[in-house]
Amino acid sequence: MNGSLIQLLVLAGIAIFLILKLRSVLGTRDGFEKPPIPLEDVRPRIRRDFEVIEGGLDRDIIDHVAEGSDAARALAEMKKAEPAFAVGPFLQGARGAYEMILTAFEKGELDRIRPFLADDVEASFAEAIAAREAEGLTIEANFLGIKELALHDATYNPDSRMAEISVRFAADQTYVVRNKAGEIVEGSPREVKKTRDIWTFARQMGSDDPNWQLVATGD
Repeated sequence: MNGSLIQLLVLAGIAIFLILKLRSVLGTRDGFEKPPIPLEDVRPRIRRDFEVIEGGLDRDIIDHVAEGSDAARALAEMKKAEPAFAVGPFLQGARGAYEMILTAFEKGELDRIRPFLADDVEASFAEAIAAREAEGLTIEANFLGIKELALHDATYNPDSRMAEISVRFAADQTYVVRNKAGEIVEGSPREVKKTRDIWTFARQMGSDDPNWQLVATGD
């Protein structure tokens, strides 16, 4: 047997040895191999725990009123009647309405806030402005900001779909009343006056008119 044949047999033996070794380590692709896992099965599964379950807690409500209270039930009914309604945005709107209405009343500019006032509130404001003007009094007020805003109460009538929400405000402003001669008869431009009010806003849920109207004021 010549040298070339011996060398060929040695190389063939080495190749067979390597093939058997690899099969013992890696296994074969027949018999009991598991099929490849579909791509969607290896993707991370998204939990749906955050989905709102009917009858469950609504943070938009219980962040502002006690869970299970009459006010909480009224707010829940408002949401059923008008799914787009949310307490948080309503309160932000009430914040802007409070400053706008209060400032307009002090300046005697009733026309620009008329759409946001119920008829009896508008009549009361108009009477107060007329009496002030008849005495020759003017008000100089500087609104400094709302320090407290909280939902005070809520009611809902499912028959009429009328909703009422009372909001408690605490605000700071400077307030000066002058007579015809320009003399200060009340307040001081340097004294910060704290105002505390509870205003009630009303609206028919599901109405095309998005405006809430001020229907009552108190403290």
